[in-house]
Amino acid sequence: MSRPLHRGVSGVRTTDCGRDSLGSHMKDRIEKEDGTKIRYSQDQTAPMSFLANLVLPNNSLPKSISSENGFASDSPSIGASRARQNFALLLLRFSLIVIVILALSWSLWWTITISSSSRGNIFRDYRRLQEQLITDLADIGVLSLGLAKFKEAELCPAEYENYVPCFNISERRDLGSPEYIDHERQCMGRSMPGCLILPPRNYRVPLRWPTGRDVIWVSNVKITAQEVLSSGSLTKRMMMLEEDQVSFRSDSLMVDGVEDYAHQIAEMIGLRSESNFNQAGVRTVLDIGCGYGSFGAHLFSKNLLTMCIANYEISGSQVQLTLERGLPAMIGSFTSRRLPYPSLSFDMLHCARCGIDWEQKEGIYLVEVDRVLRPGGYFVWTSPITNTQRLVRNKENQKKWSFIRDFASNLCWDMLSQEDETVIWKKTSRRNCYASRKSGVGICSKGHDVESPYYQPLELCIGGTDSPRWIPIEQRKIWPSQARLNSTELNILGVHPEEFDEDANNWNSVILNYWSLLSPLIFSDHPKRPGDEDPSPPFNMLRSLMDMNSRFGGFNAALLDAGKFVWVMNVVPTLGPNNLPLILDRGFVGALHDWCEAFPTYPRTYDLLHADGLLTLQFSQHHKCSMFDLFLEMDRILRPEGWVILRDTAALVETARALAAQLRWEVRVVEIESNSDERLLICQKPFTKKLQQ
Repeated sequence: MSRPLHRGVSGVRTTDCGRDSLGSHMKDRIEKEDGTKIRYSQDQTAPMSFLANLVLPNNSLPKSISSENGFASDSPSIGASRARQNFALLLLRFSLIVIVILALSWSLWWTITISSSSRGNIFRDYRRLQEQLITDLADIGVLSLGLAKFKEAELCPAEYENYVPCFNISERRDLGSPEYIDHERQCMGRSMPGCLILPPRNYRVPLRWPTGRDVIWVSNVKITAQEVLSSGSLTKRMMMLEEDQVSFRSDSLMVDGVEDYAHQIAEMIGLRSESNFNQAGVRTVLDIGCGYGSFGAHLFSKNLLTMCIANYEISGSQVQLTLERGLPAMIGSFTSRRLPYPSLSFDMLHCARCGIDWEQKEGIYLVEVDRVLRPGGYFVWTSPITNTQRLVRNKENQKKWSFIRDFASNLCWDMLSQEDETVIWKKTSRRNCYASRKSGVGICSKGHDVESPYYQPLELCIGGTDSPRWIPIEQRKIWPSQARLNSTELNILGVHPEEFDEDANNWNSVILNYWSLLSPLIFSDHPKRPGDEDPSPPFNMLRSLMDMNSRFGGFNAALLDAGKFVWVMNVVPTLGPNNLPLILDRGFVGALHDWCEAFPTYPRTYDLLHADGLLTLQFSQHHKCSMFDLFLEMDRILRPEGWVILRDTAALVETARALAAQLRWEVRVVEIESNSDERLLICQKPFTKKLQQ
């Protein structure tokens, strides 16, 4: 790992070894000048007396005769002597203050001169010198104001190491909540733990991508060997548990099984192989109950981006293991509430033994699938209920299958194929199909908001049919051209092309500057820890990133344009404009979120958190929650040795800097432009494992 950033004034050394030599020098000088042997007393006033001797004339020193016990005898002139010494000390202090003020003024003038010489771009010539100087001056400014250091945040007990706010089952059961919402997100009052969550005692920094995709440390996740072996036949073959690792090696039986399974799905759709998914209009996949993410890991190599969602689990979490592998995932359940995605969001939904009873509640779960599925998209379901041979012997499953099949047909889904336990439906691309039905689920009203469904209750009505985004996947541009929206697509989304282009150009420049400024600390094209072997290509220090205020997804797009092998969770705050439909239409993944609540993920799941303007959005006018709560949540979801990049106004960045220090983060403030009020806050979370031993 790269070395941490350090704060404070560098190059200053203090030592106490010169105290005795100063005393001896003063003793000899007084003996020679006065001609009288004065017994020297080595106490703490000696250095101050020596300074006074340097300021006052030699003949102004008081002349007194030392007694046997080493104390001076009384003299009529002792009062005047002390007055002269006090005046000398006052003069000395005033001189020192003047010197400090002059030094700071000169340093500030020098900083301004350097900034103006490279106006508009801090990433040239004096870049690193400016950063350190600005930080040092800020530290000196805090000290000069006499501000007390903030108290560091307390450390959570060990039982909090996998704590996920808003999913605390014991708290909800104490309140009498029914069992069926145990997996649902319930944020009641203050959901943050109020302390720093430490990693498990044997936690180890994850391996670099792509090695970390196939091998994870078993101590980093809450799962046991027994849970692995009892997790189902598909998953059991997928995983190979070693002494301290969970391995998903390519030579294991299950990876071959995943490849065969993906190939089978492609053939059932009518494609030659899964490599043709992109040409068929499939780019983003929502994998419901994803196991440990191996289906998405395989599709990633085919230029498909898979978002895993699964229920909150106390142990053996699917989401936790998937994120540990560097793959997109978040806790998600639609037992009673909608998913935090707008309508028409994904090209394919996949459920392989995902544990959802689709026939329950009059088919309302299938209606939610229809809402987030794009026109022409695919719903892939693998379940023993669909096995025709077993249905003959199980009347209950036969009844369930009949309901699901008929309900899907009533949703205007076409059954493409059924093979073994897998069934594939295709959502209609024709809007008039719904009007031609004689019965079934009705169409949602025009005032029904399906673009901002932030944990709204499920409703038994078909949504999205009136949306201007109703475009069949076959008519969309294929990846990666999909990420560059044209003027027609932007007008549908209500965004001016000039604004979109300006945002894209800005982020392309910012990413280059980030790479220049922060390599090799954060970004590097050739990462290597001391003692490690050369990493396998593609080289990447970071894998799982979160953009906490994504706007148009420009940060994500610029990273991909620069050839960086990362994935970004694009978070659209509920306080700002809802651009999540635009982000999803670009072929990225993301979710709506209220940052006064905890993000639905497990601790230690992201390598880097990035936020541009989030503090202004959250705290300039709104005071629903505190900035300290936000920083505690950032610390919870950030991996040890992970990084934070915040860009905001100078005042908010200074406040954030103090809070980051409370969290024990290493902090540096960077000036962006000499004539700008914006600042960059660069932080690194330390590995606090030693604090629990």
